[in-house]
Amino acid sequence: MIELTNVSKWYQMGEIQVTALDDVNLTIDQGEFVVVLGPSGSGKTTLLNMIGALDTPSGGAVQINGTNISNNKRSEQFKFRRETVGFIFQTFNLFPSLTALENVQFVLDVVGRKNGAGELATAALESVGLGDRMHHFPHQLSGGEQQRVAIARALAKEAPVLLADEPTGELDFRTGVQILSLLKKQAEVGKAVIIVTHNREIARVADRVVELHDGQVASDGPPAGGSVPVSELMW
Repeated sequence: MIELTNVSKWYQMGEIQVTALDDVNLTIDQGEFVVVLGPSGSGKTTLLNMIGALDTPSGGAVQINGTNISNNKRSEQFKFRRETVGFIFQTFNLFPSLTALENVQFVLDVVGRKNGAGELATAALESVGLGDRMHHFPHQLSGGEQQRVAIARALAKEAPVLLADEPTGELDFRTGVQILSLLKKQAEVGKAVIIVTHNREIARVADRVVELHDGQVASDGPPAGGSVPVSELMW
């Protein structure tokens, strides 16, 4: 489903060229639950942005379902994101003037899911434990609750590719386990799920762990000791 071939990304900052990704090759199939590990500045978020068409590579190619999205026009990138990718952003990106329910419904309106959007949005919020908070505005929610709204929004979209940047970063252990279970179920029904995190404990539940260092793939394979159920995590 996802194929990166010799993908590089660099930024020019004055006279200095900063390399975020350096000749990355990576293939991810439908139904895979992949965790991307690496320290801050290793290129994890840049990798997600390449896959999700939020940014374009400086070199190499990104293909999704055999289509090269690397040089798409802005309108084509928007169409691709709308139809193919669900994002869980680390910064939430919620509309402050909309309730939790309206934030989830908004993305359904964008993708054209107007019929039954209210029911889908409600079910998504209930699945992340916010059934009693759906009519609250973001400023009335804790950081963890806002993160769960962002997760519900991505789940409700039902896109074939799900990208998550530190999805459990603001969550307590119990809620984090609940969310990871939901994300694993997305892979089990055939979606490609990619999680970026610095938490090595989370990587234990992955099908594959990709480690990035200095913008390069340092390792790519199953977690050490094999994948474990989410219930065995202890972060």
